[in-house]
Amino acid sequence: MADTKYHILTLNQISSQGLHRLPGSRYTVGKNVDHPDAILVRSHNMLDMAIPPSVKAIGRAGAGTNNIPVAEMSQRGVPVFNAPGANANAVKELVFTAMLLAARNVLPALGYVAGLKSHARDHRARRHRQPRRRHRNQARNESCRLRSRDHGRCGMAAAIERAQGQQHR
Repeated sequence: MADTKYHILTLNQISSQGLHRLPGSRYTVGKNVDHPDAILVRSHNMLDMAIPPSVKAIGRAGAGTNNIPVAEMSQRGVPVFNAPGANANAVKELVFTAMLLAARNVLPALGYVAGLKSHARDHRARRHRQPRRRHRNQARNESCRLRSRDHGRCGMAAAIERAQGQQHR
């Protein structure tokens, strides 16, 4: 039995850390394995797949087995294994992140910031429609300021006419 080399078909990319546990002297592992003794799968849908009669076991790298025809394999006497703790670190990270989001009110803050962005966008649009406000120092020089219809005339003449109450049309 020590001379037997097992052939394992991988249907998805399986972590090299896990595959190192299958030494090359005893196992042939790959995507193009003929007459596999076992199948390693992550998310590949095996429900419509013709599973070779040489298969003696199916291993699922994950918690569920909804992508494997378990009833058919049970009738054939082929055990189906899963690895329910394989994603435990990812679940812990998601739970911890959700706790931080809730504790620090991140989602309401994101909504607030999004409101600021739309407010700023509206403000910019209004600013382009309304005339620009004068600076406080410009109020002192009010008599020298020209209205838009006066721009084509010479500055001093327009200012004198405006100061005297005359308007050029």
